[in-house]
Amino acid sequence: MAERAFEEVAGFSTLQNKLEQSFSINGKAKSTLNNYLRCLAHLALHYKQSPETLSVENIESYLYYCQKLHKTPSESFFKHTIFGLRAAYKIMGMETKRVALPQIKRDLKLPIVLSQEEVKRLLKAPKYLKHRLIIGMLYGCGIRSYELCNLKLADIDFDRRTVFIPKKKGKIDRYVPLSKYLVRGLKKYIKTENPQGYLFNSQVTKDGVARGLTTNGIRWVIKENRSKIGSSKKITAHTLRHTFATHLLEYGVDIVSLKELLGHAHIEMTLTYLHVANLPSGSKFSPLDKLYD
Repeated sequence: MAERAFEEVAGFSTLQNKLEQSFSINGKAKSTLNNYLRCLAHLALHYKQSPETLSVENIESYLYYCQKLHKTPSESFFKHTIFGLRAAYKIMGMETKRVALPQIKRDLKLPIVLSQEEVKRLLKAPKYLKHRLIIGMLYGCGIRSYELCNLKLADIDFDRRTVFIPKKKGKIDRYVPLSKYLVRGLKKYIKTENPQGYLFNSQVTKDGVARGLTTNGIRWVIKENRSKIGSSKKITAHTLRHTFATHLLEYGVDIVSLKELLGHAHIEMTLTYLHVANLPSGSKFSPLDKLYD
């Protein structure tokens, strides 16, 4: 869709290039950029004009159209359209209040969380060690998919049993615990597979340059193995992050420590995300170490 708007709508290419440059410089997620561009492209193609040239009436009419089309303003398409417009006005140096963008109602949804037994079955499901380790890292470290994709061999400290997660997307640098089970598995994997640069490689180019794992690759690993554990739950990579956080809370880790482990910038994010408060203090550790106690 963005490619079509790039070719058919005058001025859209300039907006797209500026957004891409801004997101790259500020280390924001490419998936967010793609969502914004896709929705802005729909808007541009709807009027055959680049979004920043549209009148207030045009924008409000389109927002109303999206609201009726998607039934509720909490739908992701509407959300990305609004946030994309805000980013577009900012990047083009325009007043952010030029258009009265409606506030988005956020649905309160409880996260899907796996039981300990379900985690055990999921860890046993993959045929290959690499795939077991991918699942183990997502649950045992509570990291995001893109963080796992970007992990370098140098980020793993086997002696201190920690993983360094560099800042991105407005977050902060942090360390997360590395389970003793993952230490053992990763050492075996590294010795056998000899990954280059990244902890997990997806492929090596013809000129010998190693590429990191992709989020699509992680999605495939989860999809291939979730059906093997006999659970009706919709399991994704982020489900394992939810499960990591919930299990640590159940083991007594306090909310401030959990905020640091998850890499949240504000405590409100952790409270909203987990819907918990007044939890007892506890030391930081990987929940993977508790599975087999």
